[in-house]
Amino acid sequence: MTAPSAPLPGTKNVPFATELATHGDRTAVITADGPVSYRELAARVEATAHRLGRERRLVLVVGANTVEALVVHLAALSAGHPVLLVPGDHPEAVQSLIGAYNPDVVARPDAGGEWLLDERRPVSAHDLHPDLALLLSTSGSTGSPKLVRLSHENLQANAESIAEYLGIRDTDRAATTLPMHYCYGLSVIHSHLLHGAAVILTGLSVADSCFWDLFRTAHGTTFAGVPYTFDLLDRVGFAAMDLPHLRYVTQAGGRLAPDRVRHYAALGRAAGWELFAMYGQTEATARMSYLPPGLAETHPEAAGVPIPGGSFRLEPLADWPEGTGELVYAGPNVMLGYAQTPHDLALGRTLDELHTGDIARRTPDGLYEIVGRRSRFAKILGLRIDPAQVETMLVRHGVTALCAADDDEALAIAAVGTRAADARRIRGLVTSECGLPARAVRVHVLADLPRLPTGKPDYRAVRELTRPADSAPSTPKQIPGSGPEDLCLLYARILDRPEVTPESTFVSLGGDSLSYVEMSLHLEERLGHLPTDWHITPIRELRPPEGRIPARRRALESSVALRAMAIFCIVGSHIPVFGIKGGAHLLLAIAGYNFARFHLTTAERGERIRRACLSIARVAVPTMIWIGFVLLLNDDYTLANLALLDSVFGPEDSKTGMHFWFIEALVYILIVAVALLTLPLADRAERRFPYGLPLTLAALGLLTRYELLGLPDRAQIPDAVTVFWLFALGWAAAKASTKAQRVIVTAAALATVPGFFPGDLGREAIIITTFAVLVWAPSLPSRERVNQVAGVLATNSLYIYLTHWQIFPLIDGFSRHLAFLASLIFGIAYGTAATRLMRGLPSRLSPNGRARRSTGQSPPTTRRWPPQLSSSRNVAKEGL
Repeated sequence: MTAPSAPLPGTKNVPFATELATHGDRTAVITADGPVSYRELAARVEATAHRLGRERRLVLVVGANTVEALVVHLAALSAGHPVLLVPGDHPEAVQSLIGAYNPDVVARPDAGGEWLLDERRPVSAHDLHPDLALLLSTSGSTGSPKLVRLSHENLQANAESIAEYLGIRDTDRAATTLPMHYCYGLSVIHSHLLHGAAVILTGLSVADSCFWDLFRTAHGTTFAGVPYTFDLLDRVGFAAMDLPHLRYVTQAGGRLAPDRVRHYAALGRAAGWELFAMYGQTEATARMSYLPPGLAETHPEAAGVPIPGGSFRLEPLADWPEGTGELVYAGPNVMLGYAQTPHDLALGRTLDELHTGDIARRTPDGLYEIVGRRSRFAKILGLRIDPAQVETMLVRHGVTALCAADDDEALAIAAVGTRAADARRIRGLVTSECGLPARAVRVHVLADLPRLPTGKPDYRAVRELTRPADSAPSTPKQIPGSGPEDLCLLYARILDRPEVTPESTFVSLGGDSLSYVEMSLHLEERLGHLPTDWHITPIRELRPPEGRIPARRRALESSVALRAMAIFCIVGSHIPVFGIKGGAHLLLAIAGYNFARFHLTTAERGERIRRACLSIARVAVPTMIWIGFVLLLNDDYTLANLALLDSVFGPEDSKTGMHFWFIEALVYILIVAVALLTLPLADRAERRFPYGLPLTLAALGLLTRYELLGLPDRAQIPDAVTVFWLFALGWAAAKASTKAQRVIVTAAALATVPGFFPGDLGREAIIITTFAVLVWAPSLPSRERVNQVAGVLATNSLYIYLTHWQIFPLIDGFSRHLAFLASLIFGIAYGTAATRLMRGLPSRLSPNGRARRSTGQSPPTTRRWPPQLSSSRNVAKEGL
C-alpha cells in the first residue's frame, strides 16, 4: 500500500487527499476508458506531489472533468500546495487569472489533450498563508480576479458534513454532471472520495444519451443538478428512464421552484430514490443547509436545516418585516476571506461568519426559508422591487423568466416565449402586481433563458438582451461609450483585432507598449479613471466609478509620463533649447520595462516570438522608410543607415550617421532577446526566474559597460553592446514583485549609472532619479489635459526621435523654440501615418493570413513524467 503523502514542512494538507491509498483496490474513478482504483489513483497523486516538489508553490489547475486534472488537484492538496482552480472551458478567463495571480505552476491540457505541468519558478513568488488550500472564483467564467480563499479545514469539514447528511456509502458511484471548477461540482468529488466511494468522471451533459449509457454501465447511484439541469431532465424523458441503481439526486446552485421540488420528490418516492434540495455558496466551501427528503413534498419552498457542524442566525433589517432578516451562517466551512490581488494570499482568516446576502425566515417547524435577496433589491422610479419575487410571481402565472434591475428606471425580464403577445402579457402581469408603468418593464421573449456554463442564470445577459438596440443604459451615472460593447469596439479599433469579446484583455489580444499608451488614454476618457492592472482585466470588469461623474483629476502611468518627458528632453537638448540630457538612455530602460510587461506573460513560445518580431518590425520599418526618404533628398545618411547597420559598417567621420544610434541599439537588443527566448532552455529559465534572469543578464551587460572583456574602445563597438545593461535593468524592474526586489534593482542602478558619463553628473542623476520613479511609482497624480499631451508625446516618441533631425535645422536659425514645436508636431503627424500603416502588419504576420488570438495553450515538450503529466513552458505576448 502506498504511504500517504507527507505535507510540506511548516504547512498543512487536506486529510482525505492524503488517505486515498487506505481504500485499497476499491474503484475510485470511472471514465469512458475504464476504472481507476484507489491504489492506482494514490500512486499517481503521490508521483505528482513529488513532481511538484518540496517548496510550497501556487498551483493553477485548469479545471476539467478528467483524471489528469483530478490527479494534479489532489496532489497539490495532499502536499500542501495552494490550488487556484479555474474554468477550463474559457481560455480567456484562464489567461486573465494567470495574468492577475502569476501562479508558480500551471497545469493544463495542450492542444492534443495531453496534460502539461508548466513550472514557472522553483520557489514561489508569493507569500502564501499556511492555512490557504484552495482559491475559487464566484463569478463563473468571467476571469474576475476576486476569489474565495478556502482552508484545508474548510475542505475537510464540508466534505465530512455532506457525506454525513447524504449518508454516502463506499458503494456509491456519483456522476460529475457539473464542472470541477464549480464549488458544487467539486464538493461531489471531495465528499465521495472521503468515504471511498467512486466518481463517474465525465464532461457529458445530462441531455446527451451517452451520459446515461455511461451512468447505467457504471451502476451510478447519484448525480447533482442545478435548476437548469432539471429542465434538461424534463426534455430527455428522465421520468421514464430505467435507472436501477439510482439512490438519490441532489439539487443546489440556485432556487428550484417549489412545484418543481415537489414534482421531483414525488417522482423519486415512486421510483425508489430521494431528492436532497440544498443551499450553499462558494464562500461556505459549498453547502450550508439541506432539506431532508421526507419534507420535500410538504415544505418544497424551504432551504432546510443547517448541515452538521453549521448554524444559522437571522440579523434583523430595518426594511423587512419582523421575523425575517439576513441569513448569517457560522461553521468550520466558512471561508478565510476574499482575495483580489496576489498580496491577499498572505492573509489568514478575516471573518468568522458569513453574511449570505439572502433574506430568510425560520418556520415553526425549524426550517429556514429564503424569501428574498438583499443585494438584488432595486428602487425603480421610486418603487422598491425585488426581482426574485417578480420571478416567483410569474411562475405562479405559468411564466418561466429571469428578472434583473437594469437601472433606476427599468426592470429587465427575459422570459420563455414565442410571440409578441407573450411579451405584452408578461408586461401586463408585472405592471399590475408591482405598480410599475409599462415603459419601465422591458421584456424579451426567447426559446431558452440565458445561462452561465454552470447552469446558473446569467443576469448580465438578461440586462443586455432587454436594452433597446439604439441606446445605452439610461442611468445618468453611465458615461457614453463605457459599456462592454463600446469598449469591445474600442479595443478592436485600436488593436485591429476583430475577435474581441467581453472576456478579452489588452494582453490576451496582443497589445504592446505603443498601443498601450493610446488605449490607456481612451479608457481613462471613457471610464473617468484608469483601473489598476486594466491591461490584464477582462473588458466586462472595466466600468466607471460608482456614484459619481468623474472629475478632471487623473492619474498618469509613470512609464507613459517618463516616455513623454524623455522625448521632450531629447529634442529640446539636441536643438538646443535647454540642456537636460539622459532621455535616450532612460528610454532604453523603459523599453526593457515594457518588453517584460507586455511580451513576457503567458502565451506559447511560438506566439511570443511572432509578437516579438512584430514589435521589432514596428520600430524598424518606419525608421527605414524615413531614412530612405531622406536619402532621396540629401546625402546626410548612407546605405548603412538605411540597413540600421551604421554602428557596424558606417563611416567613422560621418557627423550625422549616428543620429539613429538609439534605434539601432534598441533593434539589436530586441533581436538578441528574441533569439534568446527562442531557445527552450532560456524560455524555461525566464518563466522559472522572471526576476533573476534579467538581473543575471544585467550583470553580464556590466562586463561591457566596465570594459572588462578586452573589447575595443566604446566608440568603436555598437552602442547596443555597452548599453544593454540598462535594458536588462528595466526588464528586471518590471518583474520586481516585492519590496526587496525593487530595492535591489534600484540599488543596481544607483551603483552602475555613475561613471557612465564622465564629468556629467547631472545626466547620471536624471537617469537614476527617473529610473527610481519607474520602479517605485506605478502612477503619478495628473490632470486630464496633461494626460492627453503626455499620451500623444509618449505614443509618438519613436517617430519624433526619427524625424526631428531633419525638421529643426530648417527653422532653428529663425527660432529655436519654434523649431522645437515644429519637430514635435511633425513627429506626431508621421507617427499617425506610420501607425495606420503598421496596423495592417499583424494580419500579414499571422500564420493564417489574419490576426489571431492566442489560445493560451502550451506546446507539448519531450519531458514526460510518471503520472502522464509533462513539463512545458507557457509563453507571452509582447510590446515595446
